[in-house]
Formats: sequence, C-alpha cells, structure tokens
Amino acid sequence: MEDFKALYRQKLTTPAEAVKLVKSGDWVDYGWCVNHPVALDKALAQRKEELFDVKVRGGVTMWIPEIAKAPDAGDHFTWNAWHCSGIDRKLMSAGIGYFTPIRYSELPRYYRDNVTVDVAMLQVTPMDDHGNFSFALSASHLADMLDRARHIILEVNHNMPWGYGLTGSEINIRDVDFVVEGDDPAIAQLGGGGEPSAVDRAVAELIVKEIPDGACLQLGIGGMPNAVGSMIAQSDLKDLGVHTEMYVDAFVDIAQAGKITGRRKNLDKGRQVYAFAAGTKKLYDYIHRNPDVMAAPVDYTNDVRVVAQLDNFISINNAIDTDLFGQVNAESAGVKHISGTGGQLDFVMGAYLSRGGKSFICMSSTVTGKDGSVKSRIVPTLTPGSIVTDPRSCTQYIVTEYGMVNLKGLSTWERAERLISIAHPDFRDELIAGAEKLGIWRGSNRR
Repeated sequence: MEDFKALYRQKLTTPAEAVKLVKSGDWVDYGWCVNHPVALDKALAQRKEELFDVKVRGGVTMWIPEIAKAPDAGDHFTWNAWHCSGIDRKLMSAGIGYFTPIRYSELPRYYRDNVTVDVAMLQVTPMDDHGNFSFALSASHLADMLDRARHIILEVNHNMPWGYGLTGSEINIRDVDFVVEGDDPAIAQLGGGGEPSAVDRAVAELIVKEIPDGACLQLGIGGMPNAVGSMIAQSDLKDLGVHTEMYVDAFVDIAQAGKITGRRKNLDKGRQVYAFAAGTKKLYDYIHRNPDVMAAPVDYTNDVRVVAQLDNFISINNAIDTDLFGQVNAESAGVKHISGTGGQLDFVMGAYLSRGGKSFICMSSTVTGKDGSVKSRIVPTLTPGSIVTDPRSCTQYIVTEYGMVNLKGLSTWERAERLISIAHPDFRDELIAGAEKLGIWRGSNRR
C-alpha cells in the first residue's frame, strides 16, 4: 500500500523554497476566489527584485495579493483577472491588473487548448488518508488548470471545508511538486449585500410569484438575488433544487428552512450543485463534508445543454443597465470595467431552454452616483463602451420595482413600450423621446 504520508513529508517545504520554481517571464496561476494562496503569495512578493514580467492569473479576488502592494509592483508582476471583484478593479485602476473576457462555462477548455501555466499555486484542504486534497470551495476550472501546469504547489489551510464533488474537485499528493503549510488564515468572507432595501424586496416579490414548487434555482450574488433567496426561505415553496455557478448564503437559508430537497431534479437528484462558493462562515460550515451539496467543474454547472435538462430552471441575476432594445449590460459602466460575463449568458440561455424555465434579470430602476445625481438604469442605448452581456435576442424577463416584462417575441417598438413601463416614472418621458429618435416608438404607443 502506498505511503501517502511519507510522500507528503517528502514534498513538504517552505513557501520561500517552493516559489523558487517561478522564473521571470512565467505564467503563474493563483486559482480562484478563496483558493488564492496566502503564504506562497507573500513569498513570491519577497522575490520581487529578482523577477520581471511574471504574469499572474486569478479571479473573483477577495483580498489584495502581496505581489501587488509595492509601489513598483507593476514593473515585476501583471495581474490577470478572469472575473472582476472590487479588489480586481482596484488592481486595474492601479495599472497592475487587466481583465480577460470569458464565458465562464468555457474556462476549463481555455486551459486545455489556449493558455500556458508554468506554475500553479493555491490553497487546499489538508490531505485525507488516500492522499487527496479537496479544492474546498472552488471546483470551477481548477482540475484543468492543474493538468496544464508544469509545476504545482499546494498551500494547506486547515480552515478550508472539505467539499464533496464530481471528478475535478480534488488532487492527489502524487500529482504535485511541493506542499507548504501556511498560518491557516481564516477564509475570506463575502456578505450577502446587507439587509434588502425596499426596492430589493419589491423586485424579489415579483420574481418569487413566478417560481413553482420543484423549481431548480440559480442565484447570482448581490442584494436582489439575496432578497429573493430570503423571500423564498420564508415562502410556502417546497421541493426546490439547486444548480448554480456560485453558491451563496441565501441557499443555506433556503435549505435550512426545509425548502430544498432536490427531489424533482432531472439530474443530480437530491444534490445542490455548484461551481464555486463564497459567503460567510455559516456557508463554509454548511458545505463541510455535507453530502447534500456537490462541487462540480464549471463546464458542467454552466453548460447550457446541462441546464436545459433541468425542468423549471429559474435563473436570477443582476444587471447594471439595459437599453430599449433589450440589450443587458452586467459588466461595465462605459469603458470602466466592473464585473464580467461570468455565467450570466449561459444561464439566461439555459433557463429559457429548460421546460418551464425562466430567466430573470433584476435591477433597481435608478442608480445614484457619487455626486448625488440620479440616473435611469433603463436607457435608450447603452453608454458607448458598455459591454453587452446578454444580447437582445436572448433576454427574457427584465424586472424592476415597477414591474416585470417578458421580451421574448416582441418587436422593437413593443420592447421599448414594455421597458419604459417599468422604468422610474421620472424618466419615462425622456425615454419616450429617446425611443422616438431611435425610430422604435409608434405614434399609437401608449403615453
């Protein structure tokens, strides 16, 4: 019988020794979200003066990496984000970071076919008796990333929960170069957006009415999806299922309220399936060795063909703004990058293909800028430079606190009329004028 503990001791080293694998010009991968390394990142930052043109990849970054903290960090390291959090935006603003556009469901294939990984380093759970380490909270694309890597360094964190999952959620000690033991930092936490506002609750109430018993849920992150989750937990709904990209606290609340059984799921019956998770300690404790939840690679969770097989699939996501044609921007404010496509388009398409499925894009009707000015989130045309996350041909339901509209099958003038009907009343005349200029407002339209 193979002695995995002996192999572990053989590969155990210090962070300073492990990061000597990194050379100038290398592509280094930090993994995803809460799996980003801590001790290894610090050790790599200490080698700054001897390294140049080191390209580092990550995504949904939860803290500022040490390699990015020095004033001249950009002379040595370049950060490349697959999906932007507030931290990633700060790195981009500082001139050290850049965004890589993706459809999240395709990310594992990017690693198989398109990208180079010289050194991969990430946080994992402690090793089990069979020599395996769990990716904990981020199955995502990590198996394909590690398959591509020339060198692999694992950073063990005893605080990481063990997540049960499909193939692609663990790695064996035989397949790594080095193991290091850090200081077991607490896992970074992501709140649910605070208490729902009156607008959040109004939007959530409209959506929850559309959810049938036995529906399969996908929730995005943010105030409105969180409010929908809270309202579902307090509802009379039953036998719900979960198949989602990101597992958030709202799912724990719904499950603990007895609403989730997964009994009616066409696939993975009884299991809550997710690609990665981030939230509070409540979520991490719930996931740890819980057979009710199942981590899976993102080319399974987000595959439109998989989602389409799940009856009554309900997809709920946020947006920054939408235009009168029904184009949805969930990524940028003009050329200023904010988030990323992620899996939103995958789920918008998959939900509509599901028997009984529905896709909801929710947003407040207005946004207040830093200067106090109030602007409509429904606009005649998107601001130049804005990213079209969901093309008009794919958009189904748009929801604000003023109502819900289904854009499927509608002509341009019908879309304009319906969208203006759920805009804030203070902006409706302005939007009608904009629609007239665009040639999408009929003389017989309601005013």
